Amino acid sequence: MERKPPRPKKCAHCKAQFQPARNFQSWCSADCAVEIAKAKQAKQKAQEATKERVQHAKAKEAVKTKGQHAKEAQIAFNAFIRERDKDLPCISCGRHHQGQYHAGHYRSVGSSPELRFEPLNVHKQCAPCNNHKSGNVVEYRISLVKRIGVDKVEWLEGPHEPKRYGIEDLKAIKAHYRACLRDLKKSAQSQ
Repeated sequence: MERKPPRPKKCAHCKAQFQPARNFQSWCSADCAVEIAKAKQAKQKAQEATKERVQHAKAKEAVKTKGQHAKEAQIAFNAFIRERDKDLPCISCGRHHQGQYHAGHYRSVGSSPELRFEPLNVHKQCAPCNNHKSGNVVEYRISLVKRIGVDKVEWLEGPHEPKRYGIEDLKAIKAHYRACLRDLKKSAQSQ
């Protein structure tokens, strides 16, 4: 019994119709076969490079210190605060200006580390007030009372349980505030 010849196909490279010699053949000429092989090699190299990048990122993540995780969580939190308060003036001096703005803590991280990631404790503050006037705390408190109310300010000033942030806590804080930032930006775009 004689075999039927393979049905005509489209070349995988040049898309021309051709009559294959064998069923598995997907190219019409030797030149197209070479181009298909080159494309397959390039795809494999790209996949290997991606795999290496992922492995490198995982290895880099595995050796991060708690301090590095805290810094990343603080960066995400501060970005959220600046976006949340972007239309408001500096909490301390009440100015709108073209300079740099910070996420200024009312109770400093050094004196109250447990309030480090508390949104009520952190507001948009201009660099001069935050850096050169040590937070301009008197004016900060006056504006803070107007913004969040005296009872919340007194809560901030009261005693708090100390917090010990572990690496997983810091990763969760970072992820939470990145998500909050994305949500703020989406809602701002939709308006």
